[in-house]
Amino acid sequence: MKTAPFSADCTPLVKLFLQYKLTLALAESCTCGLVAAQLAPAEGVSDVLLGSVVTYHALAKQQLLGVRPQTIELYSAESQQTTNEMAMGLHERLPEADVCVAVTGLCGPGPSATPDKPVGTVFVTILLDGHAHEYRVLLKGEASTMRQQAADYIYQQLTELLNRLQPMAKHDAAQQHVGSSAHG
Repeated sequence: MKTAPFSADCTPLVKLFLQYKLTLALAESCTCGLVAAQLAPAEGVSDVLLGSVVTYHALAKQQLLGVRPQTIELYSAESQQTTNEMAMGLHERLPEADVCVAVTGLCGPGPSATPDKPVGTVFVTILLDGHAHEYRVLLKGEASTMRQQAADYIYQQLTELLNRLQPMAKHDAAQQHVGSSAHG
C-alpha cells in the first residue's frame, strides 16, 4: 500500500490572499485538481477560491478555456504557449478573479516529450495585476510525486508574488496618510 502524498498547509497562502482581498481561479492540467484540493481545508478559502477547472485533455483546454487548436498543434498541449492561453481563457471566463493560475506539463511519458522537454517539465502561468508571470520547472520522481511538487511550486510562486505586493501596499497606505494629513 502506498502512502498518501504530502498535503501542503495552504493556510498562510490563503491568509495572504485575504490580507490583500484577492480572489483566485485555477486551470489545472497535469495536477488534476490537486492545487485546488489542497487549498480547500484552509480557513477562509471560500472568500478566496472562486473555482478550478481541470482540463487534462486538449479538447477540454479548447472547449472550456478557449485554447486555440493551432497552439496545441504547433507547441503541444504541454507548453508555455498553451499554459498562457489557459490562463488568459480562464480570466476571460471569470474576470472577477484577481489572480488566475494555469498549469500543464509532463508528469508521465507521452508523445510531446522531447530531449528539450523531458518528462517532469511543468509550465505555470500566473496572471496578476495585468501581468503574466511565466515559469518552467523540471521535476523528478513518480507521477504523483511530480504532481505534488508542481502544486508546491505554484504555492511557492504565489506566496512570493503576493509578498512582493506588501511593500507596495505599505507605500500606498503611507501616501494616503500623508495626503489626508495635508488636507486636515
